[in-house]
Amino acid sequence: MKNTIKSIFTLALVASTFWSCEDEQDLRFATPEASFEILSPQSGEGVVLTPDNPLNPALALTWGNMDYGTPTEVTYTIQVDKNGDNFDNPVDVVNTTNTYITISSDVLNGAAVAAGLTPYSEGGLDVRIKSTIGSTASQEAFSTPITYLVTPYSTDLPKIAVPGNHQGWNPPTAPTLASSGFGQTDYEGYVWLDGGHKFVGPDPAGNFNWGNTDWGDDGTFSGVLAESGESDISATPGYYRIQANTATLLYTETLTTWGIVGAATPGSWDNSTPLTYNSTTKKWEGTVALTAGEFKFRANNAWAINLGGDPDEDGSMNYDGPNLSVGTAGTYTVVLDLSDPRQYSYTLTAN
Repeated sequence: MKNTIKSIFTLALVASTFWSCEDEQDLRFATPEASFEILSPQSGEGVVLTPDNPLNPALALTWGNMDYGTPTEVTYTIQVDKNGDNFDNPVDVVNTTNTYITISSDVLNGAAVAAGLTPYSEGGLDVRIKSTIGSTASQEAFSTPITYLVTPYSTDLPKIAVPGNHQGWNPPTAPTLASSGFGQTDYEGYVWLDGGHKFVGPDPAGNFNWGNTDWGDDGTFSGVLAESGESDISATPGYYRIQANTATLLYTETLTTWGIVGAATPGSWDNSTPLTYNSTTKKWEGTVALTAGEFKFRANNAWAINLGGDPDEDGSMNYDGPNLSVGTAGTYTVVLDLSDPRQYSYTLTAN
């Protein structure tokens, strides 16, 4: 009986070794017998992407099976690159063992931007399929690429920097203004100023440095900009709402102090309860006794500049927006954050 068990074990070991060697040889000696091609879409087809429907299908790919001359599972990787870059630095999008895949709008957008396409401008995105076999992804083969025309989008607002005496004239670390949307030139933001300053645009990589396009005053000091203007814009120390349009070449800088106003506040709707600017956090802060009721934030104890929002979206801030509200009376730490241009927010923390 012992000999029988030993014989069975030996046969099993030999069989296992045989099949292991055979699998290894399949991978070692597998060689492509034919090329494979992308079947759809065709070069020249394309898509305009928007952030409104990120999960919508944006690219449906099908391709022929890659034949390595021996039965083995093939892994396919969809790669993209900017047209003309010859896949010097391809972007891997997704892997699959199928010969078809559908890529969503948000995934394709991220890949297109990573490959170097410009948001809101149609560009050629070269697409190819890489095939490999085995756990080590060996025996790479590539399909012939197609060019898919993609108009990507950006969720980042274009910005310009405000270097000056207030921060050491250093563009890379300067506070920024943001436009209302891609392609718009109406920049806005809030900055603590102290003397001379200018506006600096980004380079193609999005970095702010001297040598980029910059704007100063045209010399009349009447709110008119000049590209590469020799005159620095000047401001007495304080916290300013800055509006600068690099197309119309007009700018305004409004000195502001901020407070909270409304039925929930000590001054009701008649007088703002002042907040104090914290130069470390770059936020307006205060400890305020509030009652249950509505409120808003406003500058200079007046209604020309005020921020409200949607009560259902805590922290959402809009000029002349709906009243905000506090549900429970108590003493609160109130923080108004205007440091992120056009993304203004607030917090109320019960003490």
